[in-house]
Amino acid sequence: MCGIIGYIGPQQAAPILVEGLRRLEYRGYDSAGLALVDERVHLRRAVGKLRNLDELLLQQPVHGTLGIGHTRWATHGRPTENNAHPHLVGTIAVVHNGIIENHLELKEDLRAKGRKFQSETDTEVFSHLIDEARQTGLSLEESVRQAALRVRGAYAIAVVDATAPDRLVVAKQQSPLILGVGDGERFVASDIPAVISHTRQVVYLEDGDMAVIYADSHAISRIADAKGVERGQTNITWSAVAAEKGGYKHFMLKEIHEQSRAITDTVRGRVSAEQGEVFIEELHFENDTLLQLQRIVIVACGTSWHAGLVGKHYLEAAARLPVEVDLASEFRYRNPVLDEHTLVIAISQSGETADTLAAVQEAKAHGARTAAIVNVIGSTIARTSGDVVYTHAGPEIGVASTKAFTTQMTALYLLAIYLGRRLGRMTQTQAREHIEHLLAVPVEVEKAITLNWHVRDVARRHMQATSALYLGRGLLHPIALEGALKLKEISYIHAEGYAAGEMKHGPIALIDEQTPTLVLAPRGPTYEKTASNLAEILARRGKVIGVGDADDDALRAMCDDYLALPPTHPWTAPIVAVVPLQLLAYHVADLKGTDVDQPRNLAKSVTVE
Repeated sequence: MCGIIGYIGPQQAAPILVEGLRRLEYRGYDSAGLALVDERVHLRRAVGKLRNLDELLLQQPVHGTLGIGHTRWATHGRPTENNAHPHLVGTIAVVHNGIIENHLELKEDLRAKGRKFQSETDTEVFSHLIDEARQTGLSLEESVRQAALRVRGAYAIAVVDATAPDRLVVAKQQSPLILGVGDGERFVASDIPAVISHTRQVVYLEDGDMAVIYADSHAISRIADAKGVERGQTNITWSAVAAEKGGYKHFMLKEIHEQSRAITDTVRGRVSAEQGEVFIEELHFENDTLLQLQRIVIVACGTSWHAGLVGKHYLEAAARLPVEVDLASEFRYRNPVLDEHTLVIAISQSGETADTLAAVQEAKAHGARTAAIVNVIGSTIARTSGDVVYTHAGPEIGVASTKAFTTQMTALYLLAIYLGRRLGRMTQTQAREHIEHLLAVPVEVEKAITLNWHVRDVARRHMQATSALYLGRGLLHPIALEGALKLKEISYIHAEGYAAGEMKHGPIALIDEQTPTLVLAPRGPTYEKTASNLAEILARRGKVIGVGDADDDALRAMCDDYLALPPTHPWTAPIVAVVPLQLLAYHVADLKGTDVDQPRNLAKSVTVE
């Protein structure tokens, strides 16, 4: 969940490390720190946002061309300076992302040998283990290897040693870590945005890898047996500018406005409306394998889980296979029923979500076929799953997911048509019609985004609410869940999403004049039923924010506030209808003055369980 950055080369490291941390701050922001090597290790750490570390560095500058940095999201230990990374023991400084599951056992053993701990973190164990091995005369890389062999859990670590000032050593297990290759310099980081302004050449480290990194070279080996391995370089095609705000007040608002482009990029080159076909080059399904499929299981967390719920509708309608949607965090703890006739689809923006990765590994252990829908090329889930559909959303920095969600639904839409056609359960005419509807979505999303300032007015009228309800039916039920989640995430207002038909089974008790209810009711198969639910809310003097078709004057007249959507097909309605809900959450949060891009207690990529 934390962010790691490292540098070795001819330049002064501190500015590069701070810049990298700024690009990684979405991964954690309760403390940050640097360790630079210049004859000895110079440590600078500060609690709170990165600006506090900036101020400390102005007062106490550090120099050196080798260094590591870290921005933290607390797992073990409170947000304090002692708990901030890097952790220094002797001449060894370590930054770490992940959780050491046996840290208490290791800490007890180290204390018995007379070692003193300065923090409450599990990470300090790594520093002591490496230092202990160094004291026996082992090289830095062998000391890191021996320490990693004693640790159980998830980790990505970067290590520097004042007595080995020409190298940086890293190791990885179930936490993301990349190596950036520059001209006479090397970078390490948790995520690509931290290094992309310096190099586009990236090496993805695999689980169980460690690397010794010099300014002009690197060597990768396996932790278990020290056997050398080669990892190819990947050229990153998106620009550093794509990770900047580009004039918007917040990344989230920028990313909402990027959705039309992101959806276009996800569809581009994959469809032929004339032929009624979908082409997904990253999938390698043999026809015999597809025909043997008996069910599909989607595993995901948070917003990606909501996308999976939409995908269930698409896949069942097009492929005529039963589809289950599971929370990845629950999936592997109940001995799921899986076999070679099951396709497990993992959905994750980062491709590093720990629970989702574990679910994929569980599925493979049961012999199931696995595939993934991810945004980050070369991510762990993409590599582990084998078959993958990339969403091409580009970097998403705001913690509250927006364009990743709409492109995930788009990818599921494509996958449904792809499977429907390959299985012979969707006709060419049907596929052609659905593709034409999908091709219209970018323009429809652009029209929905033009509601921005009207949504801000609606947000101002409801920003003092302490609770809110979101209702939708069918394909729009997951959008109600997602809209409520967005409001909770960034404005800290309690909100719940419900299937509209369930309102009379409990939630109606919450209706009063102070609790707004957002009702998703564009025309479609469940329109009349949803309108009936809306009338029941009005009968109890509830305040209604309606989301429906722009020309639906009857529905508009029933609502206290109305967010008008362009007309769209029921299949594409979820992709379009979520946009005003994203804008509503954004504007409520902005008006309330909360930290939109970095909401409290949350981090972008949940890479620990």
